[in-house]
Amino acid sequence: MKILIDINHPAHVHYFRNVYKLLTDRGHKVYFVSRNKEIEHKLLTSYHIPFFNRGKGSNGKIGKFLYLLYADFKLYYIARKHKIDLFLNFLHPYPSQVAKFLRKTSLVFSDSEHAKLHHKLTMPFATKIFTPACYKIDLGEKHIRFKGFMELAYLHPCRFKPDASVLNWLGLSEGEKFVIIRFVSWTAVHDHGHSGMTMENKRKAVQALSKLARVYISSEATLPADLEIFRIKIPFDKIHDALYYSSLLLGESATMASEAAVLGTPAIFINSIQLGYLEQQENQYGLVYNFNDTEKEQEMAISKAIKILQDPGSKEKYRTRRAKLLNECIDTTQFMFSEVLKHDPASIHRFNHD
Repeated sequence: MKILIDINHPAHVHYFRNVYKLLTDRGHKVYFVSRNKEIEHKLLTSYHIPFFNRGKGSNGKIGKFLYLLYADFKLYYIARKHKIDLFLNFLHPYPSQVAKFLRKTSLVFSDSEHAKLHHKLTMPFATKIFTPACYKIDLGEKHIRFKGFMELAYLHPCRFKPDASVLNWLGLSEGEKFVIIRFVSWTAVHDHGHSGMTMENKRKAVQALSKLARVYISSEATLPADLEIFRIKIPFDKIHDALYYSSLLLGESATMASEAAVLGTPAIFINSIQLGYLEQQENQYGLVYNFNDTEKEQEMAISKAIKILQDPGSKEKYRTRRAKLLNECIDTTQFMFSEVLKHDPASIHRFNHD
């Protein structure tokens, strides 16, 4: 079977890199097509995954519309040339639109209830859409829920072993407390109308947490000089190792909050968007603390971070909560693999004759 996996964000590389290996080991031909906006290409290269480049995208309504046409044509050309049988991606419209036109299967994964425009442009064309069981919207007859999280496609213990050498990069010894603070750029379509933490509260958070632990900042946006000195300086593919060993994550990124949670690191998420998976990780597992981005809640979030760092039993507590999460959730990569194989004629033939 020939499969096209389209990448629109760095996280998507992580979602699909392990199922790529399972599929290619099984003899399937997998083609990656990737946007080149952030570090998608660096990640694919680091995992030795060949890919086609579909450009950086565009801004503004007209620019985004023109890019949609360009991306659709690019995928159509690749799909026709390589005789693609199945399209696989995380929620964005191009692969599903092309698949529908070519009368091919389109499997879409999503965990982002707030990505309303992408839903409108993708759902009519997708064959199936898969979401975590905690997804708060019913997407209709195409919707299939699974008991897990997207981040367990690459951070499940079957897929990830933490590398303690990241501590050397950070100049730390094992057991030394440190915090990762994550700021986003607020340029994504679903970020419209939001601005995140104020600069005053960013500084307050750094100053308060620096008294209790080493502080490292990961930021998509430019930082002022007094915060730039805290920027984390590690290889881009070591961030998950750093998250595993850190004492706390505080920030505006939903993906990093969930990554921290499934690694057993308490996460404080400051953002007004409401996501089913982060709410479940808070209410059912106690691994995430969700705050909106009002001034009052930003201050509450900083206070909660201080309280966690002051708790001497914090690390053991959250590792125990992680164990409960892992016990109740599936390996997302294995689930993806099984779903793809349901559309493989050879696999169907073998199944019918077993």
